[in-house]
Amino acid sequence: MFEAAAQALGLILQLDRLGWMVLGCAVGLVVGLLPGLGGTVGMSILLPFIFGMDPYSGVALLIGMAAVIHTGDTFPAVLIGVPGSAGSQATIVDGYPLARQGKAATALSAAFFVSMIGGIFGAVVLFGTLSVARPLVLALGSPELFMLAIFGLSMVGVLSVGSPLAGVVSGLAGLLIGTIGGAPGVPVYRYTFDWLYLFDGIPLPVLALGLFAVPEMLDLLAQRGQIAQGAKLTGSRLEGIREALRHKLLILRSAALGSALGIIPGIGGSVVDWIAYGVTKQTARDRDNFGRGDIRGVIGPESANNAKEGGALVPTLIFGIPGSGTTAMLLGGLVLLGIEPGPSMIKENLDVTLSIVWSLALANVFGAVACIVCAGWVARASVISANRLVPFLFIIITVAAYQSTRNWGDIIMLLVIGSVGWIMKQAAWPRAPLLIGFVLSLVTERYLHLSMSRYGLEWLTFPGVLIILAMIVIALVAGLLPDLRRRLAQARAASEGRS
Repeated sequence: MFEAAAQALGLILQLDRLGWMVLGCAVGLVVGLLPGLGGTVGMSILLPFIFGMDPYSGVALLIGMAAVIHTGDTFPAVLIGVPGSAGSQATIVDGYPLARQGKAATALSAAFFVSMIGGIFGAVVLFGTLSVARPLVLALGSPELFMLAIFGLSMVGVLSVGSPLAGVVSGLAGLLIGTIGGAPGVPVYRYTFDWLYLFDGIPLPVLALGLFAVPEMLDLLAQRGQIAQGAKLTGSRLEGIREALRHKLLILRSAALGSALGIIPGIGGSVVDWIAYGVTKQTARDRDNFGRGDIRGVIGPESANNAKEGGALVPTLIFGIPGSGTTAMLLGGLVLLGIEPGPSMIKENLDVTLSIVWSLALANVFGAVACIVCAGWVARASVISANRLVPFLFIIITVAAYQSTRNWGDIIMLLVIGSVGWIMKQAAWPRAPLLIGFVLSLVTERYLHLSMSRYGLEWLTFPGVLIILAMIVIALVAGLLPDLRRRLAQARAASEGRS
């Protein structure tokens, strides 16, 4: 295996193939930088160009793009509080407050550095699990996948700083919104009000942009200021890298979590993102600064994001099971290159598979270095006057929302959800739980339907289900116990003060 890996590295390091990889990285960074696009759009742009390429060059181009999407999407998440793609949603929670404090360069460089480490970690996981992943993937059925979705929902209370009840209500609202459209498994359409646009549900980019982007744009205009309060930048790129190195264990733990969840088909980038953020917060000793600009809230999800890509390629390559829209497009690209995804990737096409591993690792390095170099300059956007910046950003956001289905309903829903998001922000209601509930709604309902139709209630006694249930209980206790202790201590101190 190691000899074949060395041969694959030699093939990828040829100058023309490195050129295709760099081109793919450039496309990926631009696509990630523009809010609402994501890997599926990037893949659709590149697929027509791989006709006639040799497999190694085509793979270098496609993997170069896919590897850095979750690096480039950090720019809008940190600078303007808008998710560049579904996998950068949790980064907003602490990344945007850091930009508001003038520390955009610190947050960006820390995110890019840990993204590089996470991406390399994911490539190592992909290499190490190529021959042993089959039993793990096959061991997970619909009951276990349902419980993993519930595990993601359990993060709702943890992410609701100071108001777990409001977070639960917000999460339930997200679950309800996620049921709009066709039901899984039965020909029933819910809450569509005979509006054809709603038959496929509300697109995720429209909801994310409406919840987070529109309220921030409105507030910036109302304040007539700039993103960085005080009109000064106090952070630096080197400071961000130093902050990341101070949390080595967090980087590795998040990368391991992202790789493990990425292996599971159907667990999308947004789910991994929120779970990584929730685990990061739960395992921190001091949590008071989370949601207000804690660099750990950037490091955890960003490391997991890029590591997930390596894990997601395991079922994609070995079984031909795509875990996301990006990997589904990648499967199409492999077919166009004359490569059949599946067990033959380990037997007949091992050299191509190993070239994918190397392309993944190298692309993460190229993308992270390019972003770190540019971070200081791009961070200056946070001190541009809102009167100049917001109109330009609003055009980009509107176009990003419209490309979801290219229906005027996208614009209408953007404005409606943006109004709801602004009201929630003014009322100090947490918006992240609503997004989590929406993202997990379809997955939760689908796997619950499959579990009940196949096993009845018997699946509740499955060992895997019980293990994940124990993890959920531990996560809830670990997340809520410190808040309960703090409230009790405050109540005790107040009673002693009165006496």
